[in-house]
Amino acid sequence: MNEPDRIREALEGATTIAVVGCSPNPLRPSNEIARYLQRQGYRVVPVNPGHREILGETCYPSLSRIPPEIAIDIVDVFRRSEHVAGIADEAIARKVPFFMMQLGVEDPAAARRLEAAGIGVAMDRCILIEHRGHRVAAKSRNAGGPGGVSSMSRQGT
Repeated sequence: MNEPDRIREALEGATTIAVVGCSPNPLRPSNEIARYLQRQGYRVVPVNPGHREILGETCYPSLSRIPPEIAIDIVDVFRRSEHVAGIADEAIARKVPFFMMQLGVEDPAAARRLEAAGIGVAMDRCILIEHRGHRVAAKSRNAGGPGGVSSMSRQGT
C-alpha cells in the first residue's frame, strides 16, 4: 500500500479513472481534480447517484452500474471512510487494477481486501499531488497546461 512506484505505474498506465463522489460543483475538490485529470488526457468517469452528467461525461450511480465495456484503470474515492468498504467490493468485482482513497479517506480493512485481490492501493493520498509529484506526462498533446486548480485542491481540503 502507498508504494510510490506502484502509484506512478498506475498513473502512467491508466487511461480511464472513475471518480467516486465526483461533485458537479466546480468549487469542490472532487470536481477540480476530475477536471485536472481530464486536462491531463485521462477519461474521467464520474460516479455520483444524484447526477446524470458531470463534466460532460455520463455519471453513474455506482461503480457496478458503469457498463462492463468501459474499462476502469483507477478508482479515485472522494467519499467518507465509512463508505469505502462497499466501493472496494465493487472495485474487486470489476477487477480494477488500482484503488486510491483521497486525503483523509482511510479504511485499512478494505485496503487489505483490495490488496489480497491483487489490486494496488493508495490510502490517504491525493491523485493530483501524486500525479504532479511523479511528473507523469499528459496523455495527449491537447492535454496539460497549468490548469486552474486551487491551493485548496492541492492540499486536499
